[in-house]
Parts: sequence; C-alpha cells; structure tokens
Amino acid sequence: MEIKLTAVFQKVPEGYIGFVEELPGANTQGMTLEETRENLREAVELVLEANRILSEESLAGQDVIREPLLICAA
Repeated sequence: MEIKLTAVFQKVPEGYIGFVEELPGANTQGMTLEETRENLREAVELVLEANRILSEESLAGQDVIREPLLICAA
C-alpha cells in the first residue's frame, strides 16, 4: 500500500523547516535539507504513534471495532 503525503520545506536563516500538509503536528527543522527530510520522517512516525496511543486511552473499556483501513491513491 502506498499513501502519498505532501512534505513542504522552507529555507530559513537557521537551515530548513519542514511539515506535512495533510498531518497537523508533523513538523520539524534541520540544518540541511536532507537532515530535515530525515527528521520529518521521524516526526510523522511519532505523530501517528502518539495519536494511536491517545485513541486507545480514550476508548479504553469501551466496546469498539478496530480494523485496518486501506487507502489507495488513484
């Protein structure tokens, strides 16, 4: 499965900042563009993990159905 998100990078005096348009909270910075790209990949993983944990905590003890959601881009 492949999901395409949009990474945005901006040159600033301190290096680069980066964020993902479709995923609020996934943002980072780095001295080089490559460092910023690597940091952004990690930020996406951390945001998804944190959201999963928060969801599990808020639904603890409730009767819910969890199932995979496949997203296919055309």
